[in-house]
Amino acid sequence: MQYAPANAMSQPAYDVICVPNVMIPLRDGVLLATDLYFPAHGCDRVAGTYPCLLIRTPYDRTGSRGSGEFYARRGYVFASQDVRGRFASEGDFYGFKNEGPDGYDTVEWLAAQPWCNGKVGTLGSSYCAAVQSALAALNPPHLAAMIVQFGPSSYYHSAMRHNGALEQRFLVYAFSMAASSKEARRDPGLAKVFNEATQHVWDYLKEGPIRKGTTPLRLLPLAEQWALDLQEHVCYDEHWQAPGWGGRPYYDEQADVPTLYVGGWYDTYTRSTAEDFVALHGRRQAPVHLLYGPWTHGGVGVPEAGDLSFAPEGGVRYEQDVRLPWFDQWIKGMDLGLAAAPPVRYFLMGSGTSPAPTGKTIPFGIGWRESSSWPPENTVATPFYFHADGSLQDTAPQEAESSTIYVHDPSQPVPTIGGNLSAMPLPAGGFDQRGDTRFPGGTPGLPLAARADVLCFQTEPLAEEVEITGPVSVRLFVSSTAPDTDFTAKLIAVLPPSPGYPGGAAINLTDSIGRLRFREGYETEKLGVPGQVYELSFELYPTACRFAQGQRIRVDIASSNYPRFDVNPNTGGNLATERVRRTAENTLHHDATRPSCILLPVKRL
Repeated sequence: MQYAPANAMSQPAYDVICVPNVMIPLRDGVLLATDLYFPAHGCDRVAGTYPCLLIRTPYDRTGSRGSGEFYARRGYVFASQDVRGRFASEGDFYGFKNEGPDGYDTVEWLAAQPWCNGKVGTLGSSYCAAVQSALAALNPPHLAAMIVQFGPSSYYHSAMRHNGALEQRFLVYAFSMAASSKEARRDPGLAKVFNEATQHVWDYLKEGPIRKGTTPLRLLPLAEQWALDLQEHVCYDEHWQAPGWGGRPYYDEQADVPTLYVGGWYDTYTRSTAEDFVALHGRRQAPVHLLYGPWTHGGVGVPEAGDLSFAPEGGVRYEQDVRLPWFDQWIKGMDLGLAAAPPVRYFLMGSGTSPAPTGKTIPFGIGWRESSSWPPENTVATPFYFHADGSLQDTAPQEAESSTIYVHDPSQPVPTIGGNLSAMPLPAGGFDQRGDTRFPGGTPGLPLAARADVLCFQTEPLAEEVEITGPVSVRLFVSSTAPDTDFTAKLIAVLPPSPGYPGGAAINLTDSIGRLRFREGYETEKLGVPGQVYELSFELYPTACRFAQGQRIRVDIASSNYPRFDVNPNTGGNLATERVRRTAENTLHHDATRPSCILLPVKRL
């Protein structure tokens, strides 16, 4: 998959000169360290003006040297900048807080330089994507194009928190950022403390919420406060609505420039990528495109995710095949055909006609598809209902009363086995859903389906192919002996026995979690009445997969997915400070008046 023929794009016609550590001034007087890469002939910078590309990062600007040289050779000036308070930049670092105005000032400073033609594009992944949405919310006049890769629409709704639950990787992130802080780099003793803490971070987190002054984060008060704020702001309040926390509140104000949103089926921002595209495509005059690959957060362009292989088509030379043609088209004005191209490209997963796995790796790639919309045309949200016998059917249950009860013990959570992970020592991607030494918790080799606290609902072997592409959600009717608890949902492809998997394999496609106290929205908390039945609806991540004939569609319902998400203590207490945990009996109802189901985006073939 590539956006344009290689010979139609900018060619490497220049040498490169790097001017390091240029200190760019901000409106409050803080200076940000920036390395500038220029087109050159030999040791002389080439005269004239050029478009500029900008990446802003908290992870050391010097790590972008490869990209800087790549674009400078092709007639761009490339700027790589340390964000406020990181590495060589001045100021104090509090993640995401200042990225809107700091990014705006940087774009405008670059555009005003005599070597810039006034056009500035931005690029970057994860934090480096969030900073793009933050500056775009302030609409800098000289912003010309963006590629937002693996970035948030709202850190509250589907990143740091998911439907009210806390994604614990961001507490891991707080420790790792402390270990690479300016203070730790100046003080070897402090660095040793934080490096050791990062290695044992799960030991801290399994004890429950971080408390002020009880972890090594206390040695960096601003880093500790960032982690405490993450825990304490459990509702969608003003804290989460500043520009740095995602573009959702600013879609109407966001800069109207050509923007490509890049996601991965096993990335941590899969849902956010679609939300940004859906909100802005058609809302903007400039083109807004969407690209979904079968990738993990750290593996853009790599044709593997966990134990799944998408080779050869899932592999992409990301710099050459995606980013360069986008900027050539929309910043340099080269006609590469993108103006007429379908705005959506996505990779369809599935075993289909691929050979059965003979080893640990499972071939799981169908190929690239295009669409004029997301979800694609001819996609219908189709309910598949849970039945008392464990079946998953497209017909609703008829029983007057039917339910399944299980015990949720917070001290024995269901372990995370793959999925949409990042910034934690757990491999992301698709895996057979059984205990695995690569993941903490659980019993090696024991299928998660064998646990008493996991409810499995699956179809009969499919008589014909079923393709699902688009958003996935569940509508659950639940009750509990606790005033607050969680319910998780995981969509799984069940593959028949093969030489590599003689017992078959259950491959995770997408999942998420819902917290009962947020069943009526995320602005306020509302505890439940024990024993009362409530409707709890929430979104999983979108996906694209073709289920082959003979495979099964399965949905697992549980009440924990640890350590990806924090474990609900079941007490109804303050989520940021609760130390007590209680066992709860949770009930999933599946009868005629309370038909719990999953809504799958079935694409009519």
